[in-house]
Amino acid sequence: MSDLGTATLPSVGPGEILPFAAARYPDKVGLVVGDRRLTYRELDHLSDGVAASLCARDIGPGDVVSLYGQNSWEWIVSYHGALKAGAVVNPINVMLTGPELSYVLSDCGAKAVFAGPTQANTVSGALEDVASVKLFCVYGRLDGAPAPENAVPWAEFLTPATSTASAAAPEVAPKAMCCIGYTSGTTGHPKGAMQSHQAVLLNCALTATMHGRRDDDIVVTALPAAHVYGNVAINSTFLAGGRVVLMERFDAGQALHLIGIENATMFEGVPAMYSMMLANPSFETAELSSLRKSTIGGQTFSPSLAEHWQARVAGPVLELWGMTEIAGLGTTHSIYAPPVPGSIGVSLPGIEIKIGPMDGSVGEVPANTPGELMVRGPLVMLGYYGRPDATAEVLSPDGWLRTGDIAYVDDTGHYFVVDRLKDMILTAGYNVYPAEIERVISTHPQVTMVAVGKRSDEVKGEVAVAYIVAAPESDLDAEGILEYCREHLAAYKRPREIVFVDTLPTTSSGKLMRRKLAELRTSVR
Repeated sequence: MSDLGTATLPSVGPGEILPFAAARYPDKVGLVVGDRRLTYRELDHLSDGVAASLCARDIGPGDVVSLYGQNSWEWIVSYHGALKAGAVVNPINVMLTGPELSYVLSDCGAKAVFAGPTQANTVSGALEDVASVKLFCVYGRLDGAPAPENAVPWAEFLTPATSTASAAAPEVAPKAMCCIGYTSGTTGHPKGAMQSHQAVLLNCALTATMHGRRDDDIVVTALPAAHVYGNVAINSTFLAGGRVVLMERFDAGQALHLIGIENATMFEGVPAMYSMMLANPSFETAELSSLRKSTIGGQTFSPSLAEHWQARVAGPVLELWGMTEIAGLGTTHSIYAPPVPGSIGVSLPGIEIKIGPMDGSVGEVPANTPGELMVRGPLVMLGYYGRPDATAEVLSPDGWLRTGDIAYVDDTGHYFVVDRLKDMILTAGYNVYPAEIERVISTHPQVTMVAVGKRSDEVKGEVAVAYIVAAPESDLDAEGILEYCREHLAAYKRPREIVFVDTLPTTSSGKLMRRKLAELRTSVR
């Protein structure tokens, strides 16, 4: 490890991260994607070229640049290049359909779109309904297929003349808009959370601090770069001068392989990724001795999952919690603090967290009492783009953000997420939390993954339905699960229906999509 030397610490926004890393470690490999290994000097120069090419096309300060593609080195340098040009970055979930993409691009008034090869045709069609876009650039291999007629190929956009050019970086204010990240849009259209340069940079810096990231860290992750968790995992590592080994898509066997051959010191993922790695036949023989810490977030999970992982992996499993509206993490554990299994940790330094009443009223509930998790501080979004009404619903005049998560705080100041407020099941007058049922069922030795949804019931109002992916060669049946639940759950909490499925619906970041579970129920009958 080394000190900061003469490099100037980033103080305004994430656009300063690569220049900072390149000044300290110019010839060190900072990013590995497939067979491409890029040094910090190369990452910095390539993103300079993106900025110069954008500026040459009159796309710059305040313009929105959208990124719609799988993880790739081009995605990363486009993100940083757009920031260096003074543009506002709009990372888009690759699972969005053409109509959904059209809505997002139109809503934020995107001026440029960078797309991966498998997303090119979707973008091309979506642009028929979007008037604001001036540049549509496609990167990566098109496998012999021509680029859409309205697209500029990456090689033409980033020519040899511009790939090492430097555009004069415009000055940006710390609290100016840096990013518009759209929520998943579980009801109606998604909303664009506006994040400041300060919020994005600060989240990366505080995450690096809490997780003890170092310049000798090698981080393997498949988290989507477009997701705030993935963004922080990548850029907090760059900030510390470590190396990111970025998977295009998650594959359990490949992830275990990469950890071994890259001598990874850290793995970052969501519970579904860990479940799939633990169920992979190569897990028991995989070379995992280099790992010294792991992070897990995005959804509640059973502590037994972490215990199973730690039976073979040294170092702590650092659980965390965050959301789009705060540019990433809000709580996590310090790598040097005593572990508190099942907890999402404590607030990041300088961030206020409290538990408010679930009815949305003003106040705070006592310790160990479930309520709505609320956040205040410099990480909180500026608001929803063009939606003052939606902003007012979640952001109070004194700066408190209502997260929609049910949680409680214990006497030591550690927070525990119970579930999403909107996922709570009201059964015969009782509050039932799907995550609690999931935690119990996931401990069954023949269960690989589980998700719990709800269905209407004439007598009880709503009842729980468990959707289960059984372990390979399992003889598990519905009665076996119900019996297991009778041993571990109160009667009103037990699922009233068991549905066995091959896979569960997840987002691009691997989080379970409970709103899609009802479709599984009808499809398996």
